[in-house]
Amino acid sequence: MEEVVIQLEWLFNGMRWTHIISGFLALCVFWLPIITKKGGKLHTRIGWVYVWAMASVSVTALGMGIYRLTWDAGPDADAIPFSWFLIFIAILSSATAWYGVRVLRHKRRQEIHRDFIDLLFPSLLLGSGVGISIYGWVIGFPLLQYFPLLGIFLGGSQLIYWLKAPKTKSHWMVEHIVGMLSCCIATVTAFTVFGAPRLLQVEAVSLIVWFLPTLVLVPLIIGFSNKYKRLMDGQRKMA
Repeated sequence: MEEVVIQLEWLFNGMRWTHIISGFLALCVFWLPIITKKGGKLHTRIGWVYVWAMASVSVTALGMGIYRLTWDAGPDADAIPFSWFLIFIAILSSATAWYGVRVLRHKRRQEIHRDFIDLLFPSLLLGSGVGISIYGWVIGFPLLQYFPLLGIFLGGSQLIYWLKAPKTKSHWMVEHIVGMLSCCIATVTAFTVFGAPRLLQVEAVSLIVWFLPTLVLVPLIIGFSNKYKRLMDGQRKMA
């Protein structure tokens, strides 16, 4: 039994360091695709670096969250709620990154899209958002009460997008922006919840700081979306 414990601890520490390194890489490069020319080589290459970094972040976050819930929650009284938040961030970041990539792959579609994997991710995001938000209200944990509402909105809007035929030329560009910048929200929020307190050596960060990435990046999503709607659509609709 002791050997199993040691192996699990080694596994957890491996996931933790992989998570930290991948998260730091994502945090360093996430803003570069925003300012580089859309569709250019630099935008595409850095975008893929970010996507793969977030894939690593998502897998390790899920693993660490499950480990904390099933094996060792640790001494912190809030360890269980934060473990659920870690799992939700894993689902949010993976679902939005996957969505951001897949809308590009199907940018020429003109019909309803029913690929199982593309419907699975938003369904998980929607369902986990509902479940964790309810859990947050039950235990009185504000971060879990309100932040999952973002997942509910994004999961629902992604399902609607896939299950409706596109009506505008800009549909894929707008949804790519929404997906990738929503993933950025997950990246920066995870840092403000987990990384910033350790970096600043403080026990807690104000709730408003936790929601600051959402408050800053949502207007950016709206601004970019409106810009490309004007550029690509004008007054014309798809035939």
